[in-house]
Amino acid sequence: MSRTLGWLVPALLLTLLTVNMEMLEPLFRPLVDERAPVIYARDSFAHLLGWHALAVFAAIAAATLLALGAAVAVTRPAGQPFFPLARAVANLGQTFPPVAVLALAVPALGFGLTPTLVALLLYGMLPIFENAVTGLQQIPPSVREAARGMGMTPLQRLWRVELPLALPTLVAGIRISLVISIGTATIGSTVAAKGFGEVIIAGLLTDNLAFVLQGGIMVALMAMVLDALFRRLEQRLTPPGG
Repeated sequence: MSRTLGWLVPALLLTLLTVNMEMLEPLFRPLVDERAPVIYARDSFAHLLGWHALAVFAAIAAATLLALGAAVAVTRPAGQPFFPLARAVANLGQTFPPVAVLALAVPALGFGLTPTLVALLLYGMLPIFENAVTGLQQIPPSVREAARGMGMTPLQRLWRVELPLALPTLVAGIRISLVISIGTATIGSTVAAKGFGEVIIAGLLTDNLAFVLQGGIMVALMAMVLDALFRRLEQRLTPPGG
């Protein structure tokens, strides 16, 4: 029951506020001047939710493909010498400030969604890469030997044995990257990408604390919903006693 409430309550709140943020107007009214707007109305919250989710999911899907491919490569005998290099590249993406990535990407890619996707992709790779490597390395040698003894090819062993066993750890890495990216995506609005960052920046520019809170609440609810859902997925994928 408590697990269900963990995602259901924030999901209901997210849905309710997306379609009717005006219901909280009495709570936000004391935070702004009498003549200032209380509820952000330059765009609908449903539209902003869609753009915010698009940026996060597209970037993390690409990051998952790249990070998983690199993890599989460096856990094969021929790729093990490249493991330090792959980890260094993934670390670089995490440690390089997303704002700096945007500043470097805009001259080449222009304003809008594309530079935001690049920043989120680079920022989201490290947790997925590290978890994928850990999941693949934790597979007992006896399991690999049993698969080899059954006559499986290397590709069959990877696809039918190793990836299914590593999947719960991989999903945990994707969950961490998603949660981080939901918050990080707000900076995309500094380069004209749509999303809840637009509401927060509008509040900062106009000294409207209500706008800042509205954007922040929506971002937090998105993160809570996805975190809870992916935790449930991890639990379902984990074998009994695992």
